[in-house]
Amino acid sequence: MDGMTDLATQASEDGNLQAYTVSELAFALKRTIEDAYGFVRLRGELSKVTFHSNGHVYLDLKDERASISGVIWKTQVRGLAVRPQTGMEVIVTGRITTYPGRSQYQIIIETLAPAGVGALLAQLERLKARLAEEGLFEAARKRPIPAMPAVVGVITSPTGAVIRDILHRIRERWPCRVIVWPALMQGDQAAGQVCAAIEGFCALPAVGPVPRPDVLIVARGGGSVEDLWPFNDDALARTAAACAIPLIAAIGHETDTTLIDFVADRRAPTPTAAAEMATPVLAELAAALSDYERRLTMCGARAVEHRRTRLAAAARGLPRPQDLLGLAGQRLDIASGRLGAALHRNVAAHARDLAGPAAALKPGLLRRPLELKGARLAEISGRLTPLIERRLKGERDRLAGLEKVRQSLDPRGPLQRGYAFVHRAGGLIARSAKALGAGEQVELEFHDGKREAVIDGASAPKSRAKTPVPSTQGDLF
Repeated sequence: MDGMTDLATQASEDGNLQAYTVSELAFALKRTIEDAYGFVRLRGELSKVTFHSNGHVYLDLKDERASISGVIWKTQVRGLAVRPQTGMEVIVTGRITTYPGRSQYQIIIETLAPAGVGALLAQLERLKARLAEEGLFEAARKRPIPAMPAVVGVITSPTGAVIRDILHRIRERWPCRVIVWPALMQGDQAAGQVCAAIEGFCALPAVGPVPRPDVLIVARGGGSVEDLWPFNDDALARTAAACAIPLIAAIGHETDTTLIDFVADRRAPTPTAAAEMATPVLAELAAALSDYERRLTMCGARAVEHRRTRLAAAARGLPRPQDLLGLAGQRLDIASGRLGAALHRNVAAHARDLAGPAAALKPGLLRRPLELKGARLAEISGRLTPLIERRLKGERDRLAGLEKVRQSLDPRGPLQRGYAFVHRAGGLIARSAKALGAGEQVELEFHDGKREAVIDGASAPKSRAKTPVPSTQGDLF
């Protein structure tokens, strides 16, 4: 304030305002602000965090109504407790100054600490160390991402820009089926819903109405530390580590880091990069396949040409086919020319050999044995005929006797002579009168039919003489 007071006093004494240079005014304001605000403590949200190549960090510190630029010299960057990130709410200490080159005031930050999350960050570091000791961050347990997935599962908010970016990128690179599992990406319930989504995807059957994804993407856009804090949950980290499907984590921007990034099989800096990691480029695969086909054709052509050249070189050392076959062909021609005459001579020789025995063969030699055999056969036939006739007559008489015996033993023969069969219920034949009861229904079978009857209850008088029935049955013998 002294510099500005001196200028105002001098202007009042002279009666006219003095004309200052811009530099004089700028540096006077710089000294005034530095003297008035030599040490301040501010709370706000970081934005536009830039790490310069010279080691300095430039950023903006803002709240809902104002913003102030800030700078952290590289000598102070090394001593910071946390790495500045966009969206982080922090408490900084430093001094206010101006940058005369732009007429802009700013704060030179000396210390920087998270606002209200210092204990949480400490807890996070302890949790990270415990999970690292358990081996959840080991590179050996991370699985490779499938080269050509048929189904991609995405866990994110269905209404944000993240899902649109992922779907657009996958559609451009590798048209495949994408299954979206809606989940909250911010708030107290976010971690539980993401855990449920991961477990739900893993529980899907390999073959079913909803296919099981080949790769999972957990994606969320950028935000403050508080917005991304659900992804530092212990249960979520363990669920992601136990996921049976290869998992890609794309949480926040490239500078944002959460626990799920360490346990996931792959970490993507952005959701769009996650879509690129999960899918190949169809056009590149087609071009590679065409190149392989072209190279295979060229290799095959070269192999054939190489063997053709070797064959031609080897053929030059071999005699000509005419030279190899000429002598054999000549021998064949000579042999074929002599074959016809030799066959005729062979036939003539065999004809002469057959002429001698054929002259001795006459029809009488064959006719006489036939006549002798015929006479002998007639003699034998004359002796056999009476024997056969006597044998047949004896067998015929024996057969007639057996027929008479059969007729006499026929159980239905007596029916022709006036007898009848008494059938009881069930078809059984009654063999005695005692077997029949009074009033019993019986059936009488005669030779020409059947009649129903009922047994009378009265018995026949004992004194009544039975009238003999003359028998018409002849002697069986």
